[in-house]
Amino acid sequence: MGKVNILPDNVISKIAAGEVIERPASVIKELIENSLDAGTKSIELHLKGAGKTSIHIKDSGFGIEADDIEKVFLRHSTSKISNVTDLYSINSLGFRGEALYSIAAISDVTLRSKPGHASSGWQIHLRAGRKLDLRPINMPAGTEIEIKELFFNTPARRKFLKSPTTEMTHILNTFIPYTILHHRTRFLLTHNSRTLLNLSGEETLIQRICKVLNVEEKHLIETAADLPQKCISARLYLGDINIQRVRKDMQFIFINNRPVRNPSINFNVNKVYRLLLPADIYPFFIININIPKEEVDVNSHPTKREVKIKDAYSLISFLASTCEKALLSQGGTKQVKEIPVYTDSPSFSRDTAEPAKVSSSANKQYILYDTPVADENLFVKQEDNLKNKLTSANYVGSFMKKYLFFETQNSLLVMDQHATAERITYERLLRQINEDCLQIQHLLSPVPIKLSPQEMLVWEVIKDKLENIGLSTTLWDNENIALHTHPNLIPNPQIAVRNLLAGEERSRFDSETLARRACRNSLMTGYAMDSNQARHLRSELIKCKDPFICPHGRPTVVEIEERILNKQFLR
Repeated sequence: MGKVNILPDNVISKIAAGEVIERPASVIKELIENSLDAGTKSIELHLKGAGKTSIHIKDSGFGIEADDIEKVFLRHSTSKISNVTDLYSINSLGFRGEALYSIAAISDVTLRSKPGHASSGWQIHLRAGRKLDLRPINMPAGTEIEIKELFFNTPARRKFLKSPTTEMTHILNTFIPYTILHHRTRFLLTHNSRTLLNLSGEETLIQRICKVLNVEEKHLIETAADLPQKCISARLYLGDINIQRVRKDMQFIFINNRPVRNPSINFNVNKVYRLLLPADIYPFFIININIPKEEVDVNSHPTKREVKIKDAYSLISFLASTCEKALLSQGGTKQVKEIPVYTDSPSFSRDTAEPAKVSSSANKQYILYDTPVADENLFVKQEDNLKNKLTSANYVGSFMKKYLFFETQNSLLVMDQHATAERITYERLLRQINEDCLQIQHLLSPVPIKLSPQEMLVWEVIKDKLENIGLSTTLWDNENIALHTHPNLIPNPQIAVRNLLAGEERSRFDSETLARRACRNSLMTGYAMDSNQARHLRSELIKCKDPFICPHGRPTVVEIEERILNKQFLR
């Protein structure tokens, strides 16, 4: 007997839905694209339970004809393409005809729509893909879709949904790029009857960018460039050195007015920013590229998130060159804002060279070898006498205001002053937290910190956790929180707050994780130490429980043996 089965329709529909719909954000992406393709000038999105309970979207587009109201829920039904050649000249955001079919298969859906010329609209109600009701209704022109009980008949998929904060972060990450692309369209987003975004549709593109992302216009660099031989043009909005992020959450790439992911473009633009920013700080940028449609394949990913470009190398080189030229010619200088405090100076001053980061496990020694090692890694962990060597070593100088040199009998110890200071501060901060003796700096007046919508969501969940480590914050307005206190050991509390708000909900952080994230990037390189300060930093590092690795896994000290130098000088 044969082993090959023809799957029944109900199984096929759920498999198809799984390819397109991963979470509530996936549903919202498909619905927004349909609304924009329909020429809407207004989109309202109302959510309950981070979209798991209800997703309700309204638009003012051209609506759905009565004859098509049932067809839109059939698989591969679309008005946007009709033959194979159309796939190579896509002008719309949606075109596959899978979205409504997939959504209806795993939820309870009510769709209402009325074209502008019609005297009445129509309403259709489906559950698990089965039609329950179809009738005419009175309504304004446009389309309205209400989706309830998402994944009700696929409990395994529903089980893997995350917390409301995490799901709302995914929704905002999906929603925001379309608000930037379509700045002439009104957008309203509410969650559990609370307004998260209300964008009028009367802003310029720069105004929309600043409003939705909470950045300042004076820190944006706008530039445009063409690659005539390839018929490529690009408009870029680049953040200068004053917009620094701890993750890549404000980087947007659009190709032919479609939000896309392109790791190669993203990597190379971030690489250009290394001219301005350290390796673990990320920039803000928006890149909108126009390229001939036949040079782009938008059909290579089930959810259209990624596109393939024929001559990607030329495009990437063009963008990197454009970014570098704009940043070096128009980039502003770093603006430093003082934080007013009651006391004269922080307890951990520049003289003691402070900030530190997270902690790690056992002591690790890093020695630079001149012969290959088993794992082909030049930095090899050694359990020996590095602490003794460092204790007795002579300080001989520094390099690039970043590295400190200590001479031993037969080697050179190179200390990363930034990583070392992070280790010191991390252990001090963690000890104060665990012993309930945290030294707090009270600010003379509250300092506002402007947050993105995603950061504001996370802050609402973990604000009590921030209080536990000395970062007292309150809501200032819809876009800002106010900072009232910070630990003495943290010289840049704004960065500490952003580190703790980066990513998803952090409500289950333990003391070590909180201290590690709070200390991250709290001290930057570029401070010139004298010999006394360098020796003091050395002595403070030696006191640490885990001195030779910073809280985030980087070495604090590397040993270069004499034989390596001899080999380099042909001795």
